[in-house]
Amino acid sequence: MPRRVSLPGASELFRSTDRSGDEESTASRPPLGSGRVRHEEKITVYVSSDELLALERARLTLRARHGMAVDRGRIVREAMSAILADFSEHGGDSELVQRLSAGQNHSQP
Repeated sequence: MPRRVSLPGASELFRSTDRSGDEESTASRPPLGSGRVRHEEKITVYVSSDELLALERARLTLRARHGMAVDRGRIVREAMSAILADFSEHGGDSELVQRLSAGQNHSQP
């Protein structure tokens, strides 16, 4: 029996990417992670062994306890989306600013 491939609908293919006409501000509607789509841009991020292990544990926990089969990239994109939404809404009081500030106090020039 042939397998049916699930293709994106017209609303996904032809969605507007222009946010200038949005009535709501970014602060009132945080951006969502891009999810499972083909990504055209790529960055390389170096992480410690402990960070990679924590990321892999999170991935496995999401699968085992929550039934969510997601890859590490998806987790990173969602985490990035959440922290940037918090930064957009809270600015200097955001978790991002607090964490980066705390990191500067412990780093050497």
